[in-house]
Parts: sequence; structure tokens; C-alpha cells
Amino acid sequence: MALLGTRKPKFILKSQDEIERMRQAGRLVYQVLSKCRELCKPGVTTKELDEAAYKVYTDAGAKGLFLNYPNSQQGGPPFPGNTCISVNDEIVHGIPGQRVIKEGDIVSIDCGVNLDGWCGDSATTIMVGDVHKKVRQLCEGTQHVLQLAIDNIKPGRKWSQIARLMQNFAERSGYGVVRAFVGHGIGRQLHEHPQVPNYVDRKDRNWKDFELREGLVLAIEPMCTLGGSGDTRLLSDQWTVKTIDGLPSAHYEHTIAVMADGCEILTDGT
Repeated sequence: MALLGTRKPKFILKSQDEIERMRQAGRLVYQVLSKCRELCKPGVTTKELDEAAYKVYTDAGAKGLFLNYPNSQQGGPPFPGNTCISVNDEIVHGIPGQRVIKEGDIVSIDCGVNLDGWCGDSATTIMVGDVHKKVRQLCEGTQHVLQLAIDNIKPGRKWSQIARLMQNFAERSGYGVVRAFVGHGIGRQLHEHPQVPNYVDRKDRNWKDFELREGLVLAIEPMCTLGGSGDTRLLSDQWTVKTIDGLPSAHYEHTIAVMADGCEILTDGT
């Protein structure tokens, strides 16, 4: 789940043992998303996917992190789903329901769980059947943006170095970079310090740089849009966020741990 302005006061570095415990939560999230990918076919509703995800993680003894998550909108309702499922022009925080998935859709599924006191968070965009070439390229490009971050993380580097690589690739490809929602630190809580943007904008008073340090665990989640603006609009349910121009959006996320020689992905099933 993308961060909505929550800010914690300090970094919480994890020990190797704690990272391994987070990897267990990450493996479970991977299993959830794998099950959703298996089931995500034309004729299936987003509610059916959500219910399948719930069964996978509850059968494993975990708790979901998204159901009843507080709304940042004043007086807004808590999140009503076990997962966030966003289709086509929905960017993030889509509410599972009776929407029927169709051939050619792209379906972004974001899942977070707490297993034995530690959190895992990951998202993927599933291409359903014969997806338009430009939309397929958007999904592949957004995956590449995430991989660029993973490949370039090293202790001592500033996050701005990584975010600039992500932004430059996305924008050179003609994609919009969503700025309204960013990644986050993660550990015993879903949202820890720092915020992890997918762009660089030092004129933005909310944009804060930080140094990558061994033991830091981050949920990195680029969101790119087929339109070039990356601008968003919030629906009346006060959760679902869409592109302002109605063009598709892709969302990929991994929980990663910064290690002495780079980083390790905790949500890739290994």
C-alpha cells in the first residue's frame, strides 16, 4: 500500500535475524500474489481475487495489513478490502468488489501481511490475455523502473541517486511518474520512516533525501502511467485513485533489505 503522508521520526535498522523474519512474511506475500496471478482471468471478479488472497495468508497464520487501514481523508472510511486491486486506469488503492475482469485488462494487486510480528508488502500488475502493445510496454517498463532501483542500491548512496535513475528512465520512455504516492520504510509496522519517492524534486517541501544504510528495509513501489503527466484523481469512495486522463497505470513493488554489498529482495519467493 502506497504511503499517504505518514512520517515516522527515525530510521529503524534491522538485524540479519530480523531481516530473515521479514523474508518469511515476504515469501507469504509472494504466494498470495502468485495465487492471484493464477486466478486472474476473464470472468473473475476482483472480490473473488481478494477472497482467495485472504485465504492464502490466513491459512498461513498471518494477518492482513490493509483491511480497516485508516483513511488519510478527514472523516474518510477505513479501507474495506483485504488487498488493493486496481484495474486499468486505477493507479492504487482500488477496492475489491463485483467488477468483472475482462480480456485485455491490466490488474494491479497490492498485498501486505503481518506474520509473527513482521510485515511484508508487494504489488504486481497482471496482464490479462491479449493486452494492447503499448500497455504491455508500460507494464514491462514499470517493472524495469523497479529493477533499476534494486540493481543500484548500495550502502552510502543517497536515495536521490536511485530515484533519479527511476524517474529518468520512465520519463524518457514517455511515461508519467506518479508523485502523489510513494514507497516507505517497513518492519514491524507497514509504514515506517523514510518515505521513498520514485522521483527527485528538491523544490517540493515534502521531498526528503536520505542515505542508504545497511539494515534499512524499504518497500519500493514505482507507479507509471501511459499518459505523460502522472496526475491523479480520487474517486468518491475516498480510496480509489485513477489517472486524470483515463489512461492505464502500472504498479510494481518489492520489499528489499539494504545489505553490505547491495540489497536483497524479500518478496520474490526465494
